[in-house]
Amino acid sequence: MKYMMLIYGTDETWQRIYDGDKAGAEHMRAHRELTEQLIASGEYVTSQGLTVEAARTVRVRDGVPAVTDGPFSEAKEVLAGFYLVECASVERATEIAALLPEAALDLVEVRRVVDPADM
Repeated sequence: MKYMMLIYGTDETWQRIYDGDKAGAEHMRAHRELTEQLIASGEYVTSQGLTVEAARTVRVRDGVPAVTDGPFSEAKEVLAGFYLVECASVERATEIAALLPEAALDLVEVRRVVDPADM
């Protein structure tokens, strides 16, 4: 089964991560090592970081799109990236999520990806 790990954080999270060159380098090293482990185990599908730069929120009501800049302003945490893995169980996906460096600072949400065959 495929699982998506959604990585959230706040401005405070990013300041802690990138407080100096060494902290940012250690953070990225942790991601590289985890990615290498997941590739070696055959569980890695993909991962990407996300930015709020040029982000938009789109809602269509009565056929008319309403577009606003950025993510929801009232949200404290912002979606900052994701990992997509293929593993045997939600328990294993949860173990992997706990290895993400952001899990020690903020939150990582784990969701099973719906297989179109199940719809």
